[in-house]
Amino acid sequence: MPISSDLNNPRNFITKISRYSKVVNIPNSMTILDELLPISIEMAKRNLRGIWNLTNPGVVSHNEILEMYKKYIDPKFQWVNFTLEEQAKVIVAPRSNNEMDASKLKKEFPELLPIKESLIKYVFEPNKRT
Repeated sequence: MPISSDLNNPRNFITKISRYSKVVNIPNSMTILDELLPISIEMAKRNLRGIWNLTNPGVVSHNEILEMYKKYIDPKFQWVNFTLEEQAKVIVAPRSNNEMDASKLKKEFPELLPIKESLIKYVFEPNKRT
């Protein structure tokens, strides 16, 4: 699930879920593009090949992201949860929920931040509204 610091981009995961009437609260691996795109360029320069999970280490739930959104962007923001069963009735294609192993990437790039820290550093702090 790609996330960037551009909270106006309609393809940004945070932009999407902040506009949904209901969200399912499932933890998933996510990719903070502002951090990982420069790493992907460095991977090409180093001629790193093979299978890589280009994702930040750890998982974050939809509610955790929306709590950060509320804290940093819009203190009046509210959302409603629904179950996976309820979600399955209204979505066109089923969603996969997973935690990807980022240990190979973390070993090569030890500065890579865990997902929650990366969200704060690259997305919410730069967009913070006071």
